[in-house]
Amino acid sequence: MKTEEIILNNFILKYPIERLAPLDQILFLDIETTGLSADNSQLYLIGCAFYKEGNWQIRQWFAQSAEEEPELLKSFFTFAADYSFLIHYNGNSFDLPYLRKKLLQYQLPYDFSQFEGIDIYKRIHPYRGFLKLPNCKQKTVESFLNIRREDRYTGGELINVYKDYLSSHDFNLYHILLLHNSDDMKGMLEVLPILSYYDLFNNSLKARKVQANYYNDIHGILRKELMMKLIFASPLPVSVSAMARGCHFRGEEHEGTLIVPIYEEELKYFYANYKDYYYLPTEDTAIHKSIASFVDKEYREQASASNCYTRKFSSYLPQWEILAEPFFKRDYKSHDLFFELTDEIKKDRQLFSSYASHILNIMAVQP
Repeated sequence: MKTEEIILNNFILKYPIERLAPLDQILFLDIETTGLSADNSQLYLIGCAFYKEGNWQIRQWFAQSAEEEPELLKSFFTFAADYSFLIHYNGNSFDLPYLRKKLLQYQLPYDFSQFEGIDIYKRIHPYRGFLKLPNCKQKTVESFLNIRREDRYTGGELINVYKDYLSSHDFNLYHILLLHNSDDMKGMLEVLPILSYYDLFNNSLKARKVQANYYNDIHGILRKELMMKLIFASPLPVSVSAMARGCHFRGEEHEGTLIVPIYEEELKYFYANYKDYYYLPTEDTAIHKSIASFVDKEYREQASASNCYTRKFSSYLPQWEILAEPFFKRDYKSHDLFFELTDEIKKDRQLFSSYASHILNIMAVQP
Protein backbone atom coordinates (compact mmCIF):
# COMPACT_ATOMS: atom_id res chain seq x y z
CA MET A 1 0.00 0.00 0.00
CA LYS A 2 1.18 3.50 -0.81
CA THR A 3 0.24 6.69 1.01
CA GLU A 4 0.49 10.12 -0.56
CA GLU A 5 0.02 13.57 0.96
CA ILE A 6 -0.59 16.85 -0.85
CA ILE A 7 -0.59 20.31 0.73
CA LEU A 8 -2.80 22.79 -1.10
CA ASN A 9 -0.66 25.85 -0.44
CA ASN A 10 -2.56 29.15 -0.41
CA PHE A 11 -5.84 27.42 -1.29
CA ILE A 12 -8.72 29.70 -0.28
CA LEU A 13 -12.10 28.14 0.39
CA LYS A 14 -14.86 30.31 -1.08
CA TYR A 15 -17.64 29.18 1.23
CA PRO A 16 -18.16 29.82 4.97
CA ILE A 17 -17.60 26.18 5.91
CA GLU A 18 -18.15 26.96 9.59
CA ARG A 19 -21.84 26.90 8.66
CA LEU A 20 -21.47 23.14 8.31
CA ALA A 21 -19.21 22.18 11.20
CA PRO A 22 -16.09 23.19 13.16
CA LEU A 23 -13.20 23.35 10.72
CA ASP A 24 -10.94 20.94 12.61
CA GLN A 25 -13.69 18.30 12.74
CA ILE A 26 -14.36 18.10 8.99
CA LEU A 27 -13.12 15.31 6.73
CA PHE A 28 -13.90 15.10 3.01
CA LEU A 29 -14.08 11.63 1.45
CA ASP A 30 -13.91 10.14 -2.05
CA ILE A 31 -13.09 6.58 -3.14
CA GLU A 32 -12.04 4.89 -6.38
CA THR A 33 -13.10 1.35 -7.26
CA THR A 34 -13.05 -1.06 -10.20
CA GLY A 35 -16.84 -1.34 -10.25
CA LEU A 36 -20.12 -0.32 -8.65
CA SER A 37 -20.72 -3.45 -6.60
CA ALA A 38 -18.52 -4.19 -3.60
CA ASP A 39 -19.23 -7.91 -4.09
CA ASN A 40 -17.31 -8.22 -7.34
CA SER A 41 -15.01 -5.21 -7.57
CA GLN A 42 -12.00 -3.80 -5.78
CA LEU A 43 -11.47 -0.71 -3.69
CA TYR A 44 -8.12 0.64 -4.80
CA LEU A 45 -7.95 4.23 -3.54
CA ILE A 46 -9.34 6.23 -0.63
CA GLY A 47 -8.83 9.98 -0.65
CA CYS A 48 -9.66 12.53 1.99
CA ALA A 49 -9.18 16.25 2.49
CA PHE A 50 -8.82 18.09 5.79
CA TYR A 51 -7.59 21.36 7.26
CA LYS A 52 -4.39 21.25 9.28
CA GLU A 53 -1.68 23.72 10.26
CA GLY A 54 -3.16 26.55 8.22
CA ASN A 55 -3.60 24.65 4.95
CA TRP A 56 -6.00 22.31 3.26
CA GLN A 57 -4.37 18.93 2.73
CA ILE A 58 -5.17 15.74 0.82
CA ARG A 59 -4.20 12.25 1.93
CA GLN A 60 -4.55 9.20 -0.33
CA TRP A 61 -4.25 5.49 0.42
CA PHE A 62 -3.53 3.42 -2.70
CA ALA A 63 -3.78 -0.38 -2.98
CA GLN A 64 -1.10 -1.94 -5.19
CA SER A 65 -3.00 -5.24 -5.18
CA ALA A 66 -6.39 -6.62 -4.19
CA GLU A 67 -4.80 -8.15 -1.09
CA GLU A 68 -4.18 -4.66 0.28
CA GLU A 69 -7.86 -3.75 0.55
CA PRO A 70 -8.09 -4.53 4.32
CA GLU A 71 -4.97 -2.46 5.00
CA LEU A 72 -6.45 0.40 3.01
CA LEU A 73 -9.61 0.34 5.13
CA LYS A 74 -7.76 0.06 8.43
CA SER A 75 -5.46 2.97 7.60
CA PHE A 76 -8.31 5.24 6.59
CA PHE A 77 -10.52 4.53 9.60
CA THR A 78 -7.59 4.89 12.00
CA PHE A 79 -6.87 8.31 10.50
CA ALA A 80 -10.57 9.30 10.44
CA ALA A 81 -11.07 8.54 14.14
CA ASP A 82 -10.19 12.13 15.03
CA TYR A 83 -13.00 13.62 12.92
CA SER A 84 -16.75 13.97 13.51
CA PHE A 85 -18.14 15.32 10.22
CA LEU A 86 -17.83 13.50 6.91
CA ILE A 87 -18.48 15.50 3.74
CA HIS A 88 -18.84 13.72 0.41
CA TYR A 89 -20.40 14.02 -3.02
CA ASN A 90 -23.23 11.51 -3.47
CA GLY A 91 -21.50 9.34 -0.90
CA ASN A 92 -24.84 8.29 0.60
CA SER A 93 -25.59 6.44 -2.62
CA PHE A 94 -22.17 4.98 -3.42
CA ASP A 95 -19.09 5.60 -1.27
CA LEU A 96 -20.56 4.82 2.15
CA PRO A 97 -22.60 1.71 1.18
CA TYR A 98 -19.59 0.38 -0.74
CA LEU A 99 -17.26 0.84 2.24
CA ARG A 100 -19.78 -0.69 4.65
CA LYS A 101 -19.97 -3.81 2.51
CA LYS A 102 -16.18 -4.07 2.33
CA LEU A 103 -15.97 -3.76 6.12
CA LEU A 104 -18.42 -6.65 6.42
CA GLN A 105 -16.49 -8.74 3.92
CA TYR A 106 -13.30 -8.42 5.96
CA GLN A 107 -15.11 -8.41 9.33
CA LEU A 108 -13.40 -5.16 10.32
CA PRO A 109 -14.66 -3.37 13.46
CA TYR A 110 -15.37 0.02 11.86
CA ASP A 111 -18.49 1.94 10.87
CA PHE A 112 -19.67 5.49 10.25
CA SER A 113 -21.66 5.92 13.46
CA GLN A 114 -19.24 8.54 14.83
CA PHE A 115 -19.80 10.82 11.83
CA GLU A 116 -22.47 13.30 10.96
CA GLY A 117 -22.70 13.04 7.19
CA ILE A 118 -23.07 15.94 4.77
CA ASP A 119 -23.79 14.93 1.17
CA ILE A 120 -23.25 17.90 -1.16
CA TYR A 121 -25.12 16.13 -3.97
CA LYS A 122 -28.19 15.46 -1.83
CA ARG A 123 -28.30 19.05 -0.65
CA ILE A 124 -28.18 20.61 -4.09
CA HIS A 125 -30.16 18.07 -6.13
CA PRO A 126 -33.63 19.48 -5.25
CA TYR A 127 -32.58 22.79 -6.83
CA ARG A 128 -31.25 21.35 -10.09
CA GLY A 129 -34.16 22.80 -12.09
CA PHE A 130 -33.86 26.20 -10.45
CA LEU A 131 -30.16 26.28 -11.40
CA LYS A 132 -30.93 24.94 -14.89
CA LEU A 133 -28.45 22.07 -14.48
CA PRO A 134 -28.81 19.01 -16.77
CA ASN A 135 -27.71 16.84 -13.83
CA CYS A 136 -25.89 17.20 -10.52
CA LYS A 137 -22.72 15.26 -11.31
CA GLN A 138 -19.66 16.81 -9.71
CA LYS A 139 -18.12 17.74 -13.07
CA THR A 140 -21.40 19.41 -14.11
CA VAL A 141 -21.42 21.51 -10.96
CA GLU A 142 -17.73 22.34 -11.47
CA SER A 143 -18.56 23.57 -14.97
CA PHE A 144 -21.48 25.65 -13.62
CA LEU A 145 -19.07 27.29 -11.16
CA ASN A 146 -16.42 27.79 -13.88
CA ILE A 147 -13.97 25.41 -12.20
CA ARG A 148 -11.35 23.76 -14.39
CA ARG A 149 -9.57 20.52 -13.56
CA GLU A 150 -6.43 18.89 -14.92
CA ASP A 151 -7.88 15.37 -14.96
CA ARG A 152 -9.69 14.36 -18.16
CA TYR A 153 -10.79 10.86 -17.13
CA THR A 154 -13.99 9.50 -15.62
CA GLY A 155 -13.95 6.98 -12.81
CA GLY A 156 -15.17 4.31 -15.22
CA GLU A 157 -12.37 4.99 -17.69
CA LEU A 158 -9.80 4.57 -14.94
CA ILE A 159 -10.77 0.96 -14.24
CA ASN A 160 -8.66 -0.26 -17.16
CA VAL A 161 -5.91 2.17 -16.20
CA TYR A 162 -5.73 0.55 -12.77
CA LYS A 163 -5.75 -2.94 -14.27
CA ASP A 164 -2.85 -1.93 -16.51
CA TYR A 165 -1.04 -0.55 -13.48
CA LEU A 166 -1.41 -3.86 -11.61
CA SER A 167 0.49 -5.62 -14.36
CA SER A 168 3.08 -2.94 -15.09
CA HIS A 169 3.37 -0.72 -11.98
CA ASP A 170 4.02 2.10 -14.42
CA PHE A 171 4.54 5.38 -12.53
CA ASN A 172 2.68 7.39 -15.19
CA LEU A 173 -0.42 5.25 -14.68
CA TYR A 174 -0.05 5.64 -10.92
CA HIS A 175 0.09 9.41 -11.39
CA ILE A 176 -3.06 9.40 -13.54
CA LEU A 177 -4.98 7.40 -10.91
CA LEU A 178 -3.94 9.68 -8.06
CA LEU A 179 -4.52 12.83 -10.09
CA HIS A 180 -8.13 11.88 -10.76
CA ASN A 181 -8.82 11.35 -7.08
CA SER A 182 -6.95 14.45 -5.94
CA ASP A 183 -8.84 16.50 -8.52
CA ASP A 184 -12.07 15.04 -7.17
CA MET A 185 -11.01 16.02 -3.64
CA LYS A 186 -9.91 19.50 -4.64
CA GLY A 187 -13.02 19.82 -6.79
CA MET A 188 -15.18 18.94 -3.79
CA LEU A 189 -13.61 21.82 -1.88
CA GLU A 190 -14.07 24.13 -4.84
CA VAL A 191 -17.75 23.22 -5.39
CA LEU A 192 -18.70 24.01 -1.79
CA PRO A 193 -20.02 27.45 -2.88
CA ILE A 194 -22.84 25.54 -4.62
CA LEU A 195 -24.23 25.13 -1.10
CA SER A 196 -24.96 28.86 -1.13
CA TYR A 197 -28.05 27.93 -3.16
CA TYR A 198 -29.02 25.40 -0.50
CA ASP A 199 -28.61 28.21 2.04
CA LEU A 200 -30.77 30.45 -0.14
CA PHE A 201 -33.71 28.08 0.33
CA ASN A 202 -33.02 26.76 3.82
CA ASN A 203 -31.40 29.55 5.83
CA SER A 204 -32.96 32.84 6.73
CA LEU A 205 -32.87 35.53 4.09
CA LYS A 206 -33.82 39.11 4.92
CA ALA A 207 -36.10 41.49 3.12
CA ARG A 208 -34.08 44.71 3.29
CA LYS A 209 -36.52 46.90 1.37
CA VAL A 210 -40.15 46.42 0.34
CA GLN A 211 -42.12 48.75 -1.92
CA ALA A 212 -45.14 48.73 -4.23
CA ASN A 213 -44.81 49.94 -7.81
CA TYR A 214 -47.24 50.62 -10.64
CA TYR A 215 -46.47 49.73 -14.25
CA ASN A 216 -48.24 49.30 -17.60
CA ASP A 217 -48.32 45.75 -18.97
CA ILE A 218 -47.88 44.86 -22.66
CA HIS A 219 -51.55 45.69 -23.24
CA GLY A 220 -51.20 49.11 -21.63
CA ILE A 221 -53.19 48.09 -18.55
CA LEU A 222 -52.02 49.61 -15.26
CA ARG A 223 -50.76 46.91 -12.90
CA LYS A 224 -49.33 46.87 -9.40
CA GLU A 225 -46.40 44.83 -8.09
CA LEU A 226 -44.47 44.33 -4.89
CA MET A 227 -40.69 44.58 -5.13
CA MET A 228 -38.51 43.13 -2.36
CA LYS A 229 -34.78 43.72 -2.04
CA LEU A 230 -33.25 40.67 -0.35
CA ILE A 231 -30.01 39.96 1.51
CA PHE A 232 -28.65 36.38 1.45
CA ALA A 233 -26.89 34.46 4.21
CA SER A 234 -24.20 33.26 1.77
CA PRO A 235 -23.05 35.01 -1.43
CA LEU A 236 -24.17 33.33 -4.64
CA PRO A 237 -21.14 32.29 -6.74
CA VAL A 238 -23.09 32.59 -10.02
CA SER A 239 -26.01 34.95 -10.64
CA VAL A 240 -29.37 33.22 -11.09
CA SER A 241 -32.84 34.20 -12.22
CA ALA A 242 -36.17 32.42 -12.10
CA MET A 243 -39.84 32.97 -12.79
CA ALA A 244 -42.90 31.13 -11.50
CA ARG A 245 -46.59 31.93 -11.18
CA GLY A 246 -46.15 35.56 -12.12
CA CYS A 247 -43.24 36.12 -9.71
CA HIS A 248 -39.74 37.08 -10.87
CA PHE A 249 -36.45 36.61 -9.01
CA ARG A 250 -32.86 37.56 -9.69
CA GLY A 251 -29.97 36.98 -7.31
CA GLU A 252 -26.35 38.06 -7.53
CA GLU A 253 -23.70 37.69 -4.82
CA HIS A 254 -25.22 38.89 -1.51
CA GLU A 255 -28.38 40.50 -2.85
CA GLY A 256 -31.48 39.69 -4.83
CA THR A 257 -34.70 41.20 -6.14
CA LEU A 258 -38.07 39.48 -5.96
CA ILE A 259 -41.10 40.90 -7.76
CA VAL A 260 -44.61 39.66 -6.92
CA PRO A 261 -47.90 40.76 -8.53
CA ILE A 262 -50.37 42.64 -6.34
CA TYR A 263 -53.98 41.79 -7.13
CA GLU A 264 -56.50 44.61 -6.64
CA GLU A 265 -59.86 42.89 -6.76
CA GLU A 266 -62.76 41.55 -4.73
CA LEU A 267 -62.03 38.25 -2.98
CA LYS A 268 -63.90 36.08 -0.51
CA TYR A 269 -63.14 35.03 3.02
CA PHE A 270 -64.79 31.70 3.84
CA TYR A 271 -65.89 31.06 7.42
CA ALA A 272 -64.84 27.70 8.85
CA ASN A 273 -68.07 26.51 10.54
CA TYR A 274 -70.76 27.16 7.94
CA LYS A 275 -73.46 25.52 10.12
CA ASP A 276 -73.32 28.56 12.40
CA TYR A 277 -74.12 30.96 9.56
CA TYR A 278 -76.94 32.08 7.33
CA TYR A 279 -76.45 33.11 3.73
CA LEU A 280 -78.19 36.26 2.51
CA PRO A 281 -78.78 35.83 -1.26
CA THR A 282 -79.67 39.46 -1.92
CA GLU A 283 -76.51 40.66 -0.14
CA ASP A 284 -74.32 37.79 -1.37
CA THR A 285 -72.75 37.39 2.05
CA ALA A 286 -73.02 35.22 5.15
CA ILE A 287 -73.77 36.35 8.70
CA HIS A 288 -73.49 34.56 12.01
CA LYS A 289 -76.71 33.16 13.45
CA SER A 290 -76.23 35.19 16.60
CA ILE A 291 -77.16 38.34 14.67
CA ALA A 292 -79.50 36.74 12.11
CA SER A 293 -82.59 37.50 14.21
CA PHE A 294 -82.53 40.97 12.71
CA VAL A 295 -83.00 39.54 9.19
CA ASP A 296 -86.38 38.30 7.95
CA LYS A 297 -86.48 34.56 7.33
CA GLU A 298 -87.44 35.06 3.70
CA TYR A 299 -84.12 36.87 3.09
CA ARG A 300 -81.88 34.25 4.64
CA GLU A 301 -81.08 30.58 4.20
CA GLN A 302 -78.84 28.06 5.88
CA ALA A 303 -75.31 28.64 4.64
CA SER A 304 -73.35 25.92 2.88
CA ALA A 305 -69.58 25.53 2.72
CA SER A 306 -69.53 27.15 -0.74
CA ASN A 307 -71.47 30.31 0.15
CA CYS A 308 -70.37 30.91 3.72
CA TYR A 309 -68.23 33.93 2.97
CA THR A 310 -67.85 37.65 3.15
CA ARG A 311 -66.55 39.70 0.22
CA LYS A 312 -63.90 42.40 0.31
CA PHE A 313 -62.27 44.60 -2.33
CA SER A 314 -58.64 45.26 -1.45
CA SER A 315 -55.01 44.69 -2.45
CA TYR A 316 -53.85 41.08 -2.12
CA LEU A 317 -50.68 39.02 -2.42
CA PRO A 318 -50.68 35.39 -3.58
CA GLN A 319 -49.58 32.53 -1.33
CA TRP A 320 -49.34 28.81 -2.10
CA GLU A 321 -49.73 27.55 1.42
CA ILE A 322 -51.21 29.35 4.39
CA LEU A 323 -48.44 31.71 5.42
CA ALA A 324 -50.55 34.69 6.49
CA GLU A 325 -54.11 34.75 7.80
CA PRO A 326 -56.89 35.44 7.21
CA PHE A 327 -56.58 33.99 3.73
CA PHE A 328 -58.89 34.80 0.83
CA LYS A 329 -60.01 32.93 -2.31
CA ARG A 330 -61.79 33.77 -5.55
CA ASP A 331 -64.32 30.98 -5.00
CA TYR A 332 -64.80 27.95 -2.80
CA LYS A 333 -63.14 25.39 -5.10
CA SER A 334 -60.24 27.62 -6.07
CA HIS A 335 -56.76 26.47 -5.06
CA ASP A 336 -55.37 30.01 -5.30
CA LEU A 337 -54.82 31.57 -1.89
CA PHE A 338 -54.24 35.25 -1.05
CA PHE A 339 -53.68 37.46 1.97
CA GLU A 340 -54.60 41.11 2.29
CA LEU A 341 -51.86 43.70 2.03
CA THR A 342 -52.94 45.69 5.08
CA ASP A 343 -51.17 48.67 6.62
CA GLU A 344 -50.07 46.42 9.50
CA ILE A 345 -48.58 43.79 7.18
CA LYS A 346 -46.75 46.47 5.17
CA LYS A 347 -44.69 47.19 8.31
CA ASP A 348 -43.93 43.53 9.10
CA ARG A 349 -40.45 43.00 7.64
CA GLN A 350 -40.13 39.54 9.23
CA LEU A 351 -43.29 38.41 7.45
CA PHE A 352 -41.93 39.63 4.11
CA SER A 353 -38.66 37.76 4.75
CA SER A 354 -40.68 34.58 5.34
CA TYR A 355 -42.84 35.38 2.33
CA ALA A 356 -39.77 35.72 0.09
CA SER A 357 -38.54 32.29 1.27
CA HIS A 358 -42.01 30.89 0.61
CA ILE A 359 -41.98 32.11 -3.01
CA LEU A 360 -38.40 30.95 -3.67
CA ASN A 361 -39.29 27.45 -2.50
CA ILE A 362 -42.23 27.47 -4.90
CA MET A 363 -39.82 28.41 -7.68
CA ALA A 364 -37.48 25.59 -6.67
CA VAL A 365 -40.08 22.89 -7.34
CA GLN A 366 -41.39 24.31 -10.61
CA PRO A 367 -40.78 21.89 -13.53
